[in-house]
Amino acid sequence: EENGHQNKRLKSHADEEDAEDQNKKLPKRKIVLLMAYSGKGYHGMQRNVGSSQFKTIEDDLVSALVQSGCIPENHGEDMKKMSFQRCARTDKGVSAAGQIVSLKVRLVDDILEKINNHLPSHIRILGLKRVTGGFNSKNKCDARTYSYMLPTFAFAHKDHDVQEELYRLDRETLERVNKLLACYKGTHNFHNFTSQKGPRDPSAKRYIMEMYCGEPFVRENMEFAVIQVKGQSFMMHQIRKMIGLVIAIVKGYAAESIMERSWGEEKVDVPKAPGLGLVLEKVHFEKYNRRFGNDGLHEPLEWTEEEEKIAVFKEQYIYPTIINTEREEKSMANWLNTLPIHDFNSSAVEMQTNNKNSKKSSDLEGSDGCGDDSD
Repeated sequence: EENGHQNKRLKSHADEEDAEDQNKKLPKRKIVLLMAYSGKGYHGMQRNVGSSQFKTIEDDLVSALVQSGCIPENHGEDMKKMSFQRCARTDKGVSAAGQIVSLKVRLVDDILEKINNHLPSHIRILGLKRVTGGFNSKNKCDARTYSYMLPTFAFAHKDHDVQEELYRLDRETLERVNKLLACYKGTHNFHNFTSQKGPRDPSAKRYIMEMYCGEPFVRENMEFAVIQVKGQSFMMHQIRKMIGLVIAIVKGYAAESIMERSWGEEKVDVPKAPGLGLVLEKVHFEKYNRRFGNDGLHEPLEWTEEEEKIAVFKEQYIYPTIINTEREEKSMANWLNTLPIHDFNSSAVEMQTNNKNSKKSSDLEGSDGCGDDSD
Protein backbone atom coordinates (compact mmCIF):
# COMPACT_ATOMS: atom_id res chain seq x y z
CA GLU A 1 0.00 0.00 0.00
CA GLU A 2 2.76 2.35 0.98
CA ASN A 3 4.60 1.62 -2.26
CA GLY A 4 1.45 2.31 -4.25
CA HIS A 5 1.02 5.64 -2.47
CA GLN A 6 4.62 6.56 -3.18
CA ASN A 7 4.29 5.57 -6.84
CA LYS A 8 1.25 7.84 -7.12
CA ARG A 9 3.21 10.69 -5.58
CA LEU A 10 6.14 10.13 -7.92
CA LYS A 11 3.76 9.91 -10.88
CA SER A 12 2.07 13.20 -10.04
CA HIS A 13 5.48 14.82 -9.63
CA ALA A 14 6.55 13.37 -12.98
CA ASP A 15 3.33 14.70 -14.58
CA GLU A 16 4.10 18.18 -13.28
CA GLU A 17 7.62 17.96 -14.69
CA ASP A 18 6.25 16.75 -18.04
CA ALA A 19 3.84 19.70 -18.13
CA GLU A 20 6.73 22.06 -17.32
CA ASP A 21 8.85 20.48 -20.08
CA GLN A 22 5.93 20.84 -22.52
CA ASN A 23 5.56 24.49 -21.50
CA LYS A 24 9.26 25.11 -22.10
CA LYS A 25 8.82 23.93 -25.70
CA LEU A 26 6.00 26.40 -26.33
CA PRO A 27 7.10 29.46 -28.31
CA LYS A 28 6.86 32.79 -26.49
CA ARG A 29 4.32 35.23 -27.92
CA LYS A 30 3.65 38.94 -27.28
CA ILE A 31 0.18 39.40 -25.82
CA VAL A 32 -1.88 41.89 -23.87
CA LEU A 33 -3.98 40.98 -20.84
CA LEU A 34 -7.10 42.90 -19.85
CA MET A 35 -7.06 43.21 -16.05
CA ALA A 36 -9.56 44.31 -13.42
CA TYR A 37 -8.71 44.69 -9.75
CA SER A 38 -9.78 46.24 -6.49
CA GLY A 39 -6.78 48.22 -5.26
CA LYS A 40 -7.64 48.43 -1.57
CA GLY A 41 -4.79 47.10 0.56
CA TYR A 42 -2.23 47.37 -2.27
CA HIS A 43 0.55 49.90 -2.73
CA GLY A 44 -0.41 50.55 -6.34
CA MET A 45 0.08 48.56 -9.52
CA GLN A 46 3.84 48.61 -10.14
CA ARG A 47 6.05 45.96 -8.62
CA ASN A 48 8.98 47.00 -6.43
CA VAL A 49 11.31 44.01 -6.61
CA GLY A 50 13.08 43.55 -3.29
CA SER A 51 10.49 45.53 -1.30
CA SER A 52 8.17 42.80 -0.09
CA GLN A 53 6.53 44.77 2.72
CA PHE A 54 4.67 46.96 0.18
CA LYS A 55 2.44 44.54 -1.70
CA THR A 56 1.45 45.55 -5.24
CA ILE A 57 -0.99 44.18 -7.82
CA GLU A 58 1.94 43.07 -10.01
CA ASP A 59 3.35 40.94 -7.16
CA ASP A 60 0.20 38.81 -7.28
CA LEU A 61 0.08 38.84 -11.10
CA VAL A 62 3.70 37.72 -11.56
CA SER A 63 3.26 34.96 -9.00
CA ALA A 64 0.17 33.68 -10.91
CA LEU A 65 2.03 33.84 -14.27
CA VAL A 66 4.88 31.72 -12.87
CA GLN A 67 2.57 29.21 -11.18
CA SER A 68 0.43 28.77 -14.30
CA GLY A 69 3.52 27.99 -16.41
CA CYS A 70 3.24 31.10 -18.61
CA ILE A 71 6.66 32.48 -17.68
CA PRO A 72 9.83 30.98 -16.16
CA GLU A 73 10.51 31.90 -12.54
CA ASN A 74 13.49 34.16 -13.31
CA HIS A 75 11.24 36.37 -15.51
CA GLY A 76 9.37 37.28 -12.35
CA GLU A 77 12.58 38.58 -10.78
CA ASP A 78 13.63 40.53 -13.88
CA MET A 79 10.47 41.66 -15.66
CA LYS A 80 12.41 43.08 -18.62
CA LYS A 81 13.04 39.47 -19.67
CA MET A 82 9.37 39.12 -20.60
CA SER A 83 9.14 42.70 -22.00
CA PHE A 84 6.55 43.51 -19.33
CA GLN A 85 4.84 46.90 -19.49
CA ARG A 86 1.70 48.26 -17.85
CA CYS A 87 -0.50 51.00 -19.35
CA ALA A 88 -0.88 52.95 -16.14
CA ARG A 89 0.90 52.87 -12.80
CA THR A 90 -2.16 53.19 -10.60
CA ASP A 91 -1.42 54.67 -7.15
CA LYS A 92 -1.93 53.13 -3.72
CA GLY A 93 -5.53 52.02 -3.17
CA VAL A 94 -6.63 52.81 -6.75
CA SER A 95 -8.70 50.18 -8.60
CA ALA A 96 -8.97 49.29 -12.29
CA ALA A 97 -11.72 47.94 -14.51
CA GLY A 98 -9.72 48.01 -17.74
CA GLN A 99 -5.97 47.98 -17.08
CA ILE A 100 -3.83 46.56 -19.91
CA VAL A 101 -0.42 44.92 -19.54
CA SER A 102 1.76 43.70 -22.41
CA LEU A 103 4.26 40.86 -22.06
CA LYS A 104 5.76 37.78 -23.70
CA VAL A 105 4.33 34.48 -22.47
CA ARG A 106 4.15 30.83 -23.37
CA LEU A 107 0.61 30.33 -24.64
CA VAL A 108 -0.33 27.36 -22.46
CA ASP A 109 -3.75 25.69 -22.86
CA ASP A 110 -6.66 27.35 -20.99
CA ILE A 111 -4.29 30.19 -20.18
CA LEU A 112 -6.83 32.64 -18.69
CA GLU A 113 -8.39 30.01 -16.47
CA LYS A 114 -4.96 28.86 -15.25
CA ILE A 115 -3.77 32.40 -14.42
CA ASN A 116 -7.05 33.26 -12.66
CA ASN A 117 -6.85 30.06 -10.59
CA HIS A 118 -3.68 31.46 -9.01
CA LEU A 119 -5.05 34.97 -8.40
CA PRO A 120 -7.18 36.25 -5.51
CA SER A 121 -10.82 36.84 -6.52
CA HIS A 122 -10.41 40.65 -6.41
CA ILE A 123 -7.88 40.47 -9.29
CA ARG A 124 -9.13 39.01 -12.58
CA ILE A 125 -7.75 38.60 -16.09
CA LEU A 126 -10.80 39.22 -18.29
CA GLY A 127 -9.30 38.98 -21.76
CA LEU A 128 -6.21 38.26 -23.87
CA LYS A 129 -5.18 39.29 -27.39
CA ARG A 130 -2.09 38.71 -29.51
CA VAL A 131 -0.22 41.89 -30.48
CA THR A 132 2.74 42.87 -32.67
CA GLY A 133 6.21 41.88 -31.44
CA GLY A 134 7.30 45.44 -30.68
CA PHE A 135 4.08 46.39 -28.90
CA ASN A 136 4.46 48.32 -25.62
CA SER A 137 1.23 48.99 -23.74
CA LYS A 138 2.50 52.23 -22.17
CA ASN A 139 3.93 53.84 -25.32
CA LYS A 140 1.17 52.73 -27.69
CA CYS A 141 -1.65 53.98 -25.46
CA ASP A 142 -3.13 57.25 -26.86
CA ALA A 143 -5.47 58.02 -23.96
CA ARG A 144 -6.71 56.82 -20.59
CA THR A 145 -10.16 57.15 -19.06
CA TYR A 146 -10.52 57.26 -15.26
CA SER A 147 -13.61 57.53 -13.11
CA TYR A 148 -13.87 58.88 -9.58
CA MET A 149 -16.79 57.80 -7.39
CA LEU A 150 -17.55 60.10 -4.48
CA PRO A 151 -20.38 60.74 -2.01
CA THR A 152 -22.26 63.85 -3.18
CA PHE A 153 -22.13 65.52 0.25
CA ALA A 154 -18.57 66.44 -0.82
CA PHE A 155 -20.20 69.25 -2.85
CA ALA A 156 -22.33 70.65 0.01
CA HIS A 157 -21.43 74.28 0.80
CA LYS A 158 -19.26 74.70 3.90
CA ASP A 159 -21.75 77.10 5.50
CA HIS A 160 -24.59 74.57 5.38
CA ASP A 161 -24.94 72.07 8.17
CA VAL A 162 -25.30 68.79 6.29
CA GLN A 163 -26.23 65.29 7.41
CA GLU A 164 -24.15 63.10 5.11
CA GLU A 165 -26.71 60.32 4.59
CA LEU A 166 -29.57 62.76 3.93
CA TYR A 167 -27.73 65.05 1.52
CA ARG A 168 -28.93 65.06 -2.10
CA LEU A 169 -27.18 66.99 -4.87
CA ASP A 170 -29.42 69.62 -6.48
CA ARG A 171 -29.45 70.37 -10.21
CA GLU A 172 -27.87 73.82 -9.82
CA THR A 173 -24.84 72.48 -7.87
CA LEU A 174 -24.34 69.63 -10.37
CA GLU A 175 -24.36 72.16 -13.22
CA ARG A 176 -21.77 74.26 -11.41
CA VAL A 177 -19.58 71.19 -10.80
CA ASN A 178 -19.76 70.34 -14.51
CA LYS A 179 -18.99 73.91 -15.57
CA LEU A 180 -15.84 73.82 -13.42
CA LEU A 181 -14.78 70.33 -14.58
CA ALA A 182 -15.15 71.47 -18.21
CA CYS A 183 -12.54 74.18 -17.52
CA TYR A 184 -9.89 71.45 -17.43
CA LYS A 185 -10.53 70.50 -21.07
CA GLY A 186 -7.75 71.35 -23.50
CA THR A 187 -4.02 71.72 -22.79
CA HIS A 188 -2.89 73.25 -19.50
CA ASN A 189 0.21 73.38 -17.35
CA PHE A 190 -0.61 71.04 -14.46
CA HIS A 191 2.62 71.53 -12.45
CA ASN A 192 0.51 72.50 -9.39
CA PHE A 193 -1.42 69.21 -9.64
CA THR A 194 1.54 66.91 -8.99
CA SER A 195 4.77 66.95 -6.97
CA GLN A 196 8.32 67.22 -8.26
CA LYS A 197 7.50 69.17 -11.44
CA GLY A 198 8.49 72.78 -11.89
CA PRO A 199 6.32 75.31 -13.75
CA ARG A 200 8.67 75.31 -16.75
CA ASP A 201 8.91 71.54 -17.09
CA PRO A 202 7.41 70.79 -20.54
CA SER A 203 6.14 67.41 -19.28
CA ALA A 204 3.76 69.21 -16.88
CA LYS A 205 1.63 70.23 -19.89
CA ARG A 206 -1.20 67.72 -20.32
CA TYR A 207 -4.14 67.44 -22.71
CA ILE A 208 -7.59 66.66 -21.27
CA MET A 209 -10.25 65.48 -23.75
CA GLU A 210 -13.29 65.34 -21.50
CA MET A 211 -14.29 65.67 -17.86
CA TYR A 212 -17.80 65.61 -16.39
CA CYS A 213 -19.87 64.40 -13.43
CA GLY A 214 -22.75 62.01 -14.14
CA GLU A 215 -26.20 61.87 -12.54
CA PRO A 216 -26.17 61.02 -8.83
CA PHE A 217 -27.50 57.67 -7.55
CA VAL A 218 -28.21 56.21 -4.10
CA ARG A 219 -26.40 53.17 -2.70
CA GLU A 220 -27.07 51.93 0.82
CA ASN A 221 -28.88 55.17 1.74
CA MET A 222 -25.98 57.39 0.67
CA GLU A 223 -25.92 59.38 -2.56
CA PHE A 224 -22.90 59.01 -4.85
CA ALA A 225 -21.85 60.40 -8.23
CA VAL A 226 -19.15 59.39 -10.71
CA ILE A 227 -16.79 61.86 -12.40
CA GLN A 228 -15.28 60.67 -15.72
CA VAL A 229 -12.05 62.09 -17.14
CA LYS A 230 -10.32 61.18 -20.39
CA GLY A 231 -6.83 62.48 -21.09
CA GLN A 232 -3.75 61.62 -23.08
CA SER A 233 -1.83 60.80 -19.88
CA PHE A 234 -1.84 61.84 -16.25
CA MET A 235 0.84 62.60 -13.69
CA MET A 236 0.93 61.22 -10.17
CA HIS A 237 -2.02 62.54 -8.09
CA GLN A 238 -3.14 64.80 -10.97
CA ILE A 239 -6.76 63.59 -11.17
CA ARG A 240 -7.22 63.59 -7.39
CA LYS A 241 -5.94 67.18 -7.24
CA MET A 242 -8.13 68.27 -10.19
CA ILE A 243 -11.17 66.94 -8.31
CA GLY A 244 -9.92 68.27 -4.96
CA LEU A 245 -9.72 71.81 -6.33
CA VAL A 246 -13.24 71.69 -7.79
CA ILE A 247 -14.60 70.45 -4.44
CA ALA A 248 -12.78 73.31 -2.63
CA ILE A 249 -14.36 75.85 -5.01
CA VAL A 250 -17.90 74.41 -4.86
CA LYS A 251 -17.75 74.19 -1.05
CA GLY A 252 -16.81 77.88 -0.88
CA TYR A 253 -13.22 77.58 0.37
CA ALA A 254 -11.62 78.92 -2.82
CA ALA A 255 -12.56 81.47 -5.50
CA GLU A 256 -13.13 80.22 -9.05
CA SER A 257 -10.17 82.33 -10.21
CA ILE A 258 -7.79 79.91 -8.43
CA MET A 259 -8.16 77.55 -11.39
CA GLU A 260 -6.75 80.08 -13.82
CA ARG A 261 -3.96 80.86 -11.33
CA SER A 262 -3.07 77.21 -10.84
CA TRP A 263 -1.99 76.95 -14.51
CA GLY A 264 0.35 79.91 -14.13
CA GLU A 265 3.91 79.73 -12.84
CA GLU A 266 3.35 80.49 -9.16
CA LYS A 267 2.93 77.75 -6.58
CA VAL A 268 -0.73 77.20 -5.68
CA ASP A 269 -1.91 75.04 -2.78
CA VAL A 270 -4.10 72.41 -4.49
CA PRO A 271 -5.77 69.86 -2.19
CA LYS A 272 -5.64 66.15 -3.13
CA ALA A 273 -8.92 64.21 -2.88
CA PRO A 274 -8.71 60.68 -1.34
CA GLY A 275 -7.47 57.82 -3.55
CA LEU A 276 -10.36 55.52 -2.64
CA GLY A 277 -12.84 56.47 -5.40
CA LEU A 278 -10.38 56.47 -8.31
CA VAL A 279 -10.73 53.73 -10.95
CA LEU A 280 -8.81 53.22 -14.20
CA GLU A 281 -11.79 52.57 -16.49
CA LYS A 282 -10.35 52.13 -19.93
CA VAL A 283 -7.20 52.59 -21.99
CA HIS A 284 -7.36 53.61 -25.65
CA PHE A 285 -5.21 52.42 -28.57
CA GLU A 286 -6.75 54.33 -31.47
CA LYS A 287 -3.56 54.74 -33.58
CA TYR A 288 -2.53 51.10 -33.09
CA ASN A 289 -6.04 49.89 -34.00
CA ARG A 290 -6.04 51.94 -37.21
CA ARG A 291 -2.69 50.53 -38.25
CA PHE A 292 -2.86 46.89 -37.12
CA GLY A 293 -6.45 46.25 -36.01
CA ASN A 294 -7.62 45.04 -39.42
CA ASP A 295 -4.37 43.71 -40.95
CA GLY A 296 -5.69 40.15 -40.93
CA LEU A 297 -3.12 39.05 -38.32
CA HIS A 298 -4.07 41.11 -35.27
CA GLU A 299 -7.31 42.09 -33.62
CA PRO A 300 -8.11 45.66 -32.67
CA LEU A 301 -7.54 46.31 -28.95
CA GLU A 302 -11.19 46.81 -28.13
CA TRP A 303 -13.05 44.80 -25.52
CA THR A 304 -16.74 44.93 -26.43
CA GLU A 305 -17.16 41.20 -25.74
CA GLU A 306 -15.67 41.65 -22.26
CA GLU A 307 -17.84 44.65 -21.30
CA GLU A 308 -20.32 42.54 -19.39
CA LYS A 309 -17.56 40.84 -17.38
CA ILE A 310 -16.09 44.28 -16.59
CA ALA A 311 -19.50 45.58 -15.40
CA VAL A 312 -20.03 42.50 -13.20
CA PHE A 313 -16.55 42.85 -11.67
CA LYS A 314 -17.17 46.53 -10.83
CA GLU A 315 -20.51 45.71 -9.17
CA GLN A 316 -19.00 42.79 -7.25
CA TYR A 317 -15.63 44.15 -6.13
CA ILE A 318 -14.96 47.81 -6.95
CA TYR A 319 -18.16 49.68 -6.01
CA PRO A 320 -18.85 47.75 -2.77
CA THR A 321 -15.24 48.40 -1.66
CA ILE A 322 -15.59 52.15 -2.29
CA ILE A 323 -19.02 52.34 -0.60
CA ASN A 324 -18.17 50.18 2.42
CA THR A 325 -14.78 51.81 2.99
CA GLU A 326 -16.37 55.27 2.79
CA ARG A 327 -18.99 54.27 5.34
CA GLU A 328 -16.49 52.61 7.71
CA GLU A 329 -13.40 54.80 7.36
CA LYS A 330 -15.10 58.06 6.26
CA SER A 331 -12.19 58.92 3.99
CA MET A 332 -14.06 61.68 2.12
CA ALA A 333 -15.66 63.14 5.28
CA ASN A 334 -12.30 63.21 7.09
CA TRP A 335 -10.54 64.75 4.08
CA LEU A 336 -13.20 67.48 3.81
CA ASN A 337 -12.33 68.49 7.38
CA THR A 338 -8.79 69.30 6.22
CA LEU A 339 -9.87 71.81 3.55
CA PRO A 340 -9.94 74.83 5.93
CA ILE A 341 -6.22 74.41 6.66
CA HIS A 342 -5.28 74.98 2.99
CA ASP A 343 -4.20 78.44 1.94
CA PHE A 344 -6.17 79.25 -1.19
CA ASN A 345 -5.22 82.93 -1.22
CA SER A 346 -2.64 84.59 -3.43
CA SER A 347 1.04 84.29 -2.67
CA ALA A 348 2.87 87.38 -1.34
CA VAL A 349 4.32 88.13 -4.78
CA GLU A 350 0.93 87.98 -6.41
CA MET A 351 -0.66 90.14 -3.69
CA GLN A 352 1.63 93.02 -4.77
CA THR A 353 0.86 92.45 -8.44
CA ASN A 354 -2.84 92.32 -7.66
CA ASN A 355 -2.69 95.68 -5.92
CA LYS A 356 -1.37 97.16 -9.17
CA ASN A 357 -3.86 95.25 -11.30
CA SER A 358 -6.86 95.24 -9.00
CA LYS A 359 -9.26 95.96 -11.85
CA LYS A 360 -7.95 93.00 -13.88
CA SER A 361 -8.18 90.81 -10.79
CA SER A 362 -11.78 91.73 -10.06
CA ASP A 363 -12.74 91.02 -13.70
CA LEU A 364 -11.22 87.56 -13.34
CA GLU A 365 -13.16 86.91 -10.13
CA GLY A 366 -16.35 87.60 -12.02
CA SER A 367 -15.51 85.24 -14.88
CA ASP A 368 -16.03 81.48 -14.73
CA GLY A 369 -12.29 81.01 -14.15
CA CYS A 370 -11.96 78.81 -17.23
CA GLY A 371 -9.62 80.77 -19.37
CA ASP A 372 -9.21 80.03 -23.06
CA ASP A 373 -9.55 76.40 -24.11
CA SER A 374 -8.59 77.07 -27.72
CA ASP A 375 -5.09 75.59 -27.21
